[in-house]
Amino acid sequence: MTDMTIPNRCRLVLILPHEADTARLAQKLEAALSGGDVASVILPDYGMDDASFQRHAAQLVPVAQAVGAAIILSGDTRIAARLGADGVHIEGGREVLDDAIDRLQDKMAVGAGGAKTRDDALDLGEARPDYIFFGRFGYDTKPEPHNRNLTLGKWWAEMIEIPCVVMGGSEVESVRTVGETGVEFVALSQAVFGAADPAAAVAAANSLLDEHAPSFGEVA
Repeated sequence: MTDMTIPNRCRLVLILPHEADTARLAQKLEAALSGGDVASVILPDYGMDDASFQRHAAQLVPVAQAVGAAIILSGDTRIAARLGADGVHIEGGREVLDDAIDRLQDKMAVGAGGAKTRDDALDLGEARPDYIFFGRFGYDTKPEPHNRNLTLGKWWAEMIEIPCVVMGGSEVESVRTVGETGVEFVALSQAVFGAADPAAAVAAANSLLDEHAPSFGEVA
């Protein structure tokens, strides 16, 4: 995003899909980011070997950063550092998260995923990540968000200061359901990158959030 006021409500996070053609994915990402406010982009490694993922990510990191969107890599943390990414996403549990925070949090954002219960989330939250993610990459196969993720996100946003991201569904309209819970971020993947016009999908998501997501209170 460029020359835009950051909205004071739930914001959009994009999860890049598994795509073998990196150049094609870069074009889709550039198009999506032209559609309006995007807080950050998460790039999972989808099981790629390290060398392949680094080559893949090297073409995508600058596309996001060129318009002011943070890009976060999920996979080998060393690759994020080499490429100058804005953060890392950790799915390996508390021990792996603690290690990443100790090594990296003064250099880049460290987010946490993998929480399926309140106890899981609280355990990860004790490590003080920069955000916690409710959902699973590649599982946005239904139009609406998973009810468990919505419930966890709403509870977390009401109780905990650490921001959370809730995975939306395969339809753009799912951001309304997530945004209405008061969470800080809603993630979309298939709804944007599977659309004929990714820019229009991002624009529509922001319009829905403008209309339905509550404004956050002023920071004291």
